[in-house]
Amino acid sequence: MKSVFEYIPYAEDAILIRTTDKIMPFICYQLLAYKQVIEEKYAKAIIEVVQSYNSLLVVYKCVIEDFYTIVSALQSLEVSLSVMPTTARRLWEIPVCYEKELVPEIEAFAMLKSMTISEVVALHTAPLYTVYFIGFLPGFMYLGGLDAALATPRKATPNLQVPKGSVAIGGQQTGIYPSPSPAGWHVMGRSPVTFFEVANEPPCFVQSGDQIQLVSINEQQYHAIHQLAAAGVYVPKSTVI
Repeated sequence: MKSVFEYIPYAEDAILIRTTDKIMPFICYQLLAYKQVIEEKYAKAIIEVVQSYNSLLVVYKCVIEDFYTIVSALQSLEVSLSVMPTTARRLWEIPVCYEKELVPEIEAFAMLKSMTISEVVALHTAPLYTVYFIGFLPGFMYLGGLDAALATPRKATPNLQVPKGSVAIGGQQTGIYPSPSPAGWHVMGRSPVTFFEVANEPPCFVQSGDQIQLVSINEQQYHAIHQLAAAGVYVPKSTVI
């Protein structure tokens, strides 16, 4: 069987496993399944397996002395891959406030798209977004599934800082900033949810392969949920999928 993956030396202790450049849910689930198999088979030999849109980075505890032997061992696992990872995935309902009092930038974005704010919100909350991977910042989710009508290149001049919970568009992606951060994406809304808390296990409740439904809320609801989240007693609604 011909491998659908390319194996590339990445560092003296790491191998990059890469597949097609396309960004698709099927590729995400295939990589998640492969990551799970690697972690189960080589738990004692690896430090971590890091996922991106179309690759896995396998980091070993020791220097790789025989690259081809390691690759052959990894390739032998491909035949056992399922179509989907066996771990449970969840659909999360994430509240987002789009009112311009909290996110004044949305007005300019709507004008750029020749839409009303209501039209932008309707398009942005319609899809079920797939969480492809988490990176950039602890708890920052890269979400696929954005309506093509809202796709917009990143800003030429990034914001020096956006607030925690900012929901933004960059290219064909949506992301949520889990902490205050510089940002080159267009901020569309703000979520009152705490997405990363180091004291929790796991620190980020959302995992790669989960799905996100953005739910529009008003400013009053935002502040009410924000208080609960700050007290550590708010958990977004979710269902197993």
